[in-house]
Amino acid sequence: MDHGTERDTSHGRPAGRGAVPPDPVTGRVPLAVVVVDRDGLVSHWSRGARRLFRLPREEAIGRPAPDLLPVSGVLPGAGAEDDTAYGADETAYDAYADSDGLGPGLESSLDGRLSYPAAGRARLTVPAARRVDVLWWAYPLVGPGPERLLVLAADADGLRRDYADGGAQAPTVERIAPGFALHTDFPGADELARRLPEILPSMSVGESARMVAQVLELGYPVLEFSQNDRVPVTPDWGVPRRAERRARRERAAHALAAGEPVPDDLRDEAEDLEYAAVRERLEFLNEVSGAIGTSLDLSRTIVEVSRAVVPRFTDVAGTYLREQVVAGEGFPDGVPDTTTMWHRVALEHTDEPGRWDDVVPVGEAMPFPAHTPFFQCMTSGEPVLVPRITEEMGHAIASQFEKRDIRPLITGRSMLLVPLKARHVVLGFMILLRHPERPVFNDMDRVTGAELAARAGLVLDNARMYTYQENVAETLQDSMLPHIPERMGGCDIATRYLPGTLLGRVGGDWFDSVKLPGARTALVVGDVMGHGLNSAAMMGQLRTAVQTMAGLDLPPAQLLRNLDDLAQRLGDTHLATCLYAVYDPIAGELHLANAGHIPPVLVRAEDGVSELIDLPTGAPIGVGGVPFESVRVPVAPGDRLVMCTDGLVEMRGEDIGVGLAALCESAAHPAASMDDACDTIIRALGTRGGRKDDVALLMTRLGGVEPDAVAEWRLARDPSEVGRARAVVREQLHDWGLPKQADAAELMVSELVTNAVRHSHARPVELRLVRADTLLCEVDDDDHELPALKTAGPHDETGRGLRVVSTLAREWGASRTKNGKTVWFELTLPRR
Repeated sequence: MDHGTERDTSHGRPAGRGAVPPDPVTGRVPLAVVVVDRDGLVSHWSRGARRLFRLPREEAIGRPAPDLLPVSGVLPGAGAEDDTAYGADETAYDAYADSDGLGPGLESSLDGRLSYPAAGRARLTVPAARRVDVLWWAYPLVGPGPERLLVLAADADGLRRDYADGGAQAPTVERIAPGFALHTDFPGADELARRLPEILPSMSVGESARMVAQVLELGYPVLEFSQNDRVPVTPDWGVPRRAERRARRERAAHALAAGEPVPDDLRDEAEDLEYAAVRERLEFLNEVSGAIGTSLDLSRTIVEVSRAVVPRFTDVAGTYLREQVVAGEGFPDGVPDTTTMWHRVALEHTDEPGRWDDVVPVGEAMPFPAHTPFFQCMTSGEPVLVPRITEEMGHAIASQFEKRDIRPLITGRSMLLVPLKARHVVLGFMILLRHPERPVFNDMDRVTGAELAARAGLVLDNARMYTYQENVAETLQDSMLPHIPERMGGCDIATRYLPGTLLGRVGGDWFDSVKLPGARTALVVGDVMGHGLNSAAMMGQLRTAVQTMAGLDLPPAQLLRNLDDLAQRLGDTHLATCLYAVYDPIAGELHLANAGHIPPVLVRAEDGVSELIDLPTGAPIGVGGVPFESVRVPVAPGDRLVMCTDGLVEMRGEDIGVGLAALCESAAHPAASMDDACDTIIRALGTRGGRKDDVALLMTRLGGVEPDAVAEWRLARDPSEVGRARAVVREQLHDWGLPKQADAAELMVSELVTNAVRHSHARPVELRLVRADTLLCEVDDDDHELPALKTAGPHDETGRGLRVVSTLAREWGASRTKNGKTVWFELTLPRR
């Protein structure tokens, strides 16, 4: 080994109190340098890596790092479990000889699970070479660059041979720290060299600066041996006097545990042990942070928090939350008191299965009296430590559990209560218990528990807020989506709504259906561009407007024209697409108009063939100043109409024609029911990867009305025609086998025809009966004045006719038509 200019003249003798620490020993050794990018691919492979792993650079660059760096094997020196930190015995050290791979510490670093430095040692088999004793270090890289991990490795056997060949005595040291100088063939060498203090975060600024200066001056990789300098993570590589060092550590550990003064000659070992303990706690908290909060589901988060601490930190963990948190309601106000109900939401333990289930079941809610440590924790917001639960305290706690003796479960155990807080408000608390044979909780555990609770409280609050917002969004969405009956005039209807994402359940997609005169049904699907509450608010306004205008029986093109005018008055911040169709089951046709929406699919019952209906596209609602056209499409009973929003058929990077073709194919698939048909479409298109938009789906099976189920009469503008109207209605209902409906129908027809004859101007009065799902009666005249329901006084001669209709009819209504108005009523028919 070619030594550097600095040499440890003390040969590693421990520095006594007040002595000047020995200078570090610096030496040059071949050091493998590997850089792994954020995709897990090797982006740099040094000449040292080529020599150590017997693989040329051109075969290494761009390959997955785990393929090139062996990671199998159980390594007692890997990562946080290295012997330097925890004092492994000789048996653990000997296990190095049986391992083949760099171990789980490096594997965790390569896949990004570790966010802190790790190190280890192992023997591994290198192709075309002997088994090599390798030391390795892995340092996560931070910053905006593509590099994610820096891996350094050295041949430990070669290191010892170099000392022997050079005639120097191998240093008796505690640690090895890699100094780092990148090779000139790596473009990012200067940048990574400047970031060395970030790569070695546990070193002081002075130590990092000294190492950087030394590395840059020497110009090649170095290893620095030091008995006093602390480095982040280093493997123990088999230093002499292991038994002596172990004995010294045991003495130091005993002194620390007993609270006795540490002798001067053991201060280094005591500092090491304290450093290892702190590092272990930090690693534990890091692991807990990575284990909790993997989702925003409140129930899952609660279980994760409880399981993260058992058994490593405690033997029993019970989690209690305030009632508002469990219910997913708003943020709880004020300080808890003796009336606050706390729900036991999770319980993890290492006792025999079922021991706690009957005594303290999950789901129970209870208050806590003021004299208990639980009340002290929840009101102060600070951890409460009980080194041992005495018989007296166990009895006091057990008194809160009626008819259940909890004392055998808690007496003699150490207890730590930690509050779960967010924004200075206590959301809950955790009860942590250790078995009597385990060391009691101490002040360091109190600090660790407080930090654990702070992180868990933040995660729980995030889950609580998400649950609360999700509930609000679901309530709002449910209130905005119409509840459409499965059966309307001459047609069956099924619908589906899928939110684009769980975080945005409120969107601008909607569907609706409106009953129209003449047994017709208006069908509408729309999509306000954008997401969130603003789009949902605009959707609500447009949907209400469509319902109102549909009730006026406006033609489809005119309705879209009026809707566009309304959108202009509401503001130009939103655009919307809309498809409006009117189904006339008597005429057997669809009357449709489109405003920038995707075309509907018509599935013919005769041959099962599906097709896109060719419609004038039109401009979206809100553009303004554009015409809308309508078309009429003949349909037959059994045909199905499928209307949806573009979120179902459109995918990023794919032509929308592909989605429309898939919609046609899935819509034509035979199904036992309308719901099954909708589910088939959703399975085929709604589960495709990459869908981010909302989906509204409206499917209608067009049942039609048979010709013999319709009867029509023209009546002259003569009061005598009222008697004729009563007679033909009674006769028709007897022919249809509906004699029980005859009396009520005859009376109401008499009132409506009387009003029509009285108010009509020139055209005859038209009377029509339709037998469908209900018995529909319509009376048309040429007067545009709609009748209104009035309260008739005892001496009034008019105003009672519509009161009779309103009382006897299942439903009734009036709407303007092109030539006047239609007044109608429905009667419920007996089930067939």
